[in-house]
Amino acid sequence: MENYTYNFFILTFPTFSENKTCLSVFFVLVYLIGVLANSTTITVVYRDRHLHTPMYLFLSNLAIVDICYTTSSVPKLVHMLVTGDYTLSFTQCFVQMFFFLLAATTEDLLLFIMTYDRYVAICNPLHYHHMLSMKKCIWLLVITWLTGCINSIVATLATSNIPLCYSNTVSQFFCDFKSFSKITCSNVGFQLYSYIGAVLFGFGPFLCSIISYTRVIIIILQIKSGDGRKKAFSTCSSHLVVLSLYYVTWLSVYIMPPMKNSRVFELTLSILCAIITPMLNPLIYSVRNKDVKRAVMKLVGCKVREE
Repeated sequence: MENYTYNFFILTFPTFSENKTCLSVFFVLVYLIGVLANSTTITVVYRDRHLHTPMYLFLSNLAIVDICYTTSSVPKLVHMLVTGDYTLSFTQCFVQMFFFLLAATTEDLLLFIMTYDRYVAICNPLHYHHMLSMKKCIWLLVITWLTGCINSIVATLATSNIPLCYSNTVSQFFCDFKSFSKITCSNVGFQLYSYIGAVLFGFGPFLCSIISYTRVIIIILQIKSGDGRKKAFSTCSSHLVVLSLYYVTWLSVYIMPPMKNSRVFELTLSILCAIITPMLNPLIYSVRNKDVKRAVMKLVGCKVREE
């Protein structure tokens, strides 16, 4: 039987039927808050000339990625909970996998670029506008999105062409690349690509981000003025929180050792990664960023004092 004849069964949450309404309402609210918050970020960056800088250009792209993240999984999840139909066709499953992998790869690379932006701003402030000119930033973003798209196409095609040997049940709330590795036939090429992809788009940017922030922290600690240290740290604290939240949750999902009855724990971590974190990102940036808060107030019609 060819792969395209399969329907996949999505093994969502081990919950009683009366809880499905509460879960549906919860996911709808989280999705709407996330889309509204990220859309607001994109709008204020576009409309406020004070925010036409590399940092906010990257932030608006992060907001686009986060919308893609949640849209690729949450609407279908809510539909499954409401209707009780937990099946996905072959095409639906791998279209969902493509967009989710696109968002995951792009966000991973984008977070590293944002780390580099903070590194240059603090460690080489005099050369910031030369090293991160708007033209260079746009090229970085084009390369990031193209890399995410290429990786997503290759990974999705590779997964879709490996026959299933164990089951057609996906032990996740969406068609996840990792979940498919548990039900497809053993394939050396597929496993090799998985490891290479994890290193290039996971461990590599993670390690580079750690090295960059180590250097940033060393530079900040060398600042003699307490106010200077506080100001320098405030320029990267929001991104550091977002970066830590992203990598802690994803690493917990993908390197978590096999555990007995671990599916609920793994689903919880996946929800944090794919649904909660994209909602929190714009809130984290806006809470600690005076420029964003000022731009939001202007957007809603509040008078603000121009500095």
